[in-house]
Amino acid sequence: MKVIFAAGGTAGHINPALAIADKIMQVFPNTEILFIGTPNGMESRLVTKAGYDFRGVEMSGFQRGFSPRDILRNVKAAYCYLISAKSAVRKIIKEFKPELAVGTGGYVTATVLGQAAAMGVKTVTHESNSYPGMATKMLSEKADKVLLAVGDAKKHLKNTDRCVVTGNPLRTNIPIEEQSAARERLGLPDGFTVLSFGGSLGANKITEAVAELIAWEKKTGGINHIHSFGSKNKDTFYAALEQSGVSEDKQRHIFRDYIDNMYTCMCAADLIISRAGAMTITELTEIGRPSVLVPYPAAAENHQYYNAMTLVNENAAILIEDKDLTRARLVDEVSKLYNDRVRLELMRENAAKMRKTNAADLILSEIIDLVGKEHFER
Repeated sequence: MKVIFAAGGTAGHINPALAIADKIMQVFPNTEILFIGTPNGMESRLVTKAGYDFRGVEMSGFQRGFSPRDILRNVKAAYCYLISAKSAVRKIIKEFKPELAVGTGGYVTATVLGQAAAMGVKTVTHESNSYPGMATKMLSEKADKVLLAVGDAKKHLKNTDRCVVTGNPLRTNIPIEEQSAARERLGLPDGFTVLSFGGSLGANKITEAVAELIAWEKKTGGINHIHSFGSKNKDTFYAALEQSGVSEDKQRHIFRDYIDNMYTCMCAADLIISRAGAMTITELTEIGRPSVLVPYPAAAENHQYYNAMTLVNENAAILIEDKDLTRARLVDEVSKLYNDRVRLELMRENAAKMRKTNAADLILSEIIDLVGKEHFER
């Protein structure tokens, strides 16, 4: 069995594809898998690091603005989609001869699955977000199966006949630890623990508000805080700390530009403050943690807002829109939760109830239903 995967642009598109590929190889180790993505995108690094074959094709996404720069980029994107990328993808498909093409969102998926479907290859697309992206909307009437992370996504699709809710797949090598063990591993003492991170995009506003929160935590006492301020925001964060009249406490604070042991940190936390990317939402439910979510407002079609609302509607998270985020607002929301452990525990339970630990299994089951188990066992 030969399978092509189309994934690129962001980790939110790439990691689900890797998780699905891992599951296929775990169950059917003789499967031949080839990833297609952009040659200079993060997919080329992440996919090859994971041990899968990769072919790069020049592709780009469409911009929603009308500035001269956006128009120029859209002309380039249209040329890639209609001519150069189309030709390159068709050539790869002819050479590799896949029986299945799997996409996980973004312009790479739109390009590759569009061509695969036109060439008679079975296609499956997976949408991680609560608000489907442009690629999923385009493919919802072309793909043989449309797999969704959450049922809310159906509300935004015209054709739902091919839709199946499977959840978001996580890679099998993610460690889930007991809270006390995670804190010990991090070198933190017992006590209420907050984890905050803003991601690589638009993290400044969260970082500045978190500095004031840390000042409140220090006055309250006995609170640990782990914060990722991002690769470009170190000076901003420490200046905000100084402005808030607080310094780093080596015993109770872990401040980093990038957290490379995120799952341990999430397991150690009582409360998590973050943006609302699809995989973050999935991880919050997988580990079962209450959260304060600040959706990134410039995300395509405001999809992070819809992601956050999936948890808010189940009383598993609190939403603060980016325009409403202030230092005082964040301190107020966190202090309320800190002083109401019954509510916090209920939010934790509700997050855990949303867990879909078998997402990769469900996705593989849908793939087998489409192509037949005998194709994998040949």
